[in-house]
Amino acid sequence: MTTSILELRHLRTLLALHDTGSVSRAAQLLNVTQSALSHQVKTLETYYDAVLFERKSTPLVFTPAGKILLEMAGQVMPMAERAERELRRLAGSGSGKLRIAVECHTCFDWLMPSMDGLRERWPEVEQDIVSGFHADPIGLLHQGKAELAIVSELDEDETEMVFHPLFEFEMVALLPRNHAYLDKPWLVAQDFATQALITYPVPDDMLDLVRQVLKPAGVEPERRTTELTVGMLQLVASGRGFAALPLWAVNNYLERKYIARQRIGPDGLIGKLYAVTPKSLAASAYLSDFVQVMRETSLLTLPGIKLL
Repeated sequence: MTTSILELRHLRTLLALHDTGSVSRAAQLLNVTQSALSHQVKTLETYYDAVLFERKSTPLVFTPAGKILLEMAGQVMPMAERAERELRRLAGSGSGKLRIAVECHTCFDWLMPSMDGLRERWPEVEQDIVSGFHADPIGLLHQGKAELAIVSELDEDETEMVFHPLFEFEMVALLPRNHAYLDKPWLVAQDFATQALITYPVPDDMLDLVRQVLKPAGVEPERRTTELTVGMLQLVASGRGFAALPLWAVNNYLERKYIARQRIGPDGLIGKLYAVTPKSLAASAYLSDFVQVMRETSLLTLPGIKLL
């Protein structure tokens, strides 16, 4: 009997290509280089003497040969993943508590679906979100009041925690429709000087626009705050000021032309998010899986992000 060259990593690659619709995004999802992913595909195509998908199609279109392997991947991979989780449960790492602390008002757009995904994989894990907004979520980890925190910056001096990279995204300036600044190629710090800046009620060092753009330039615009994203967007739409939020958090409002956006700086203002866990819990099976679920869910559902 002929021995197949197929491995689980090949099947995982085929599913990633299908789910993301592109080689570059599939490589991000799998945390491999595009070259390594393309080499996997080429190995399969050479072995089966068949093209698996159309290279120039967007999203990717699988050929009849590719669909055969894709169908098998869709059946085998869920079985393999379930078996791995069951083995971990037998080893005593299938249950526990996961309390999550966040410093990001807009994180719930992708965090809640990620928690749903974890609940399907690890139903024995008790999940909860630590209520309220937390300026120092890592402090809750030290106090034993949370098992995971979502933060926007690495702390090189933090020796008791593990930082798991999630994704990076563009922060965009939000302006009223038809504003004159929309004719500019991008905004600079001085463009905010005569506009009220509408933000969440958080410290300035947690606002990327203030910390990275306005403060270094010595620009201190008038300020307004609101707890609600929709309240912030309503103020912008009515001409009460500018705001800056992640593109993925406001994309639906932009598509409906409720407000308009503008790039901040020639290269854009880039924000990043990390999951943080205590070292003592970092190797936990369900926590490791949750980090992967967050990365997968974010890449597949949030526009314009890039996995770290």
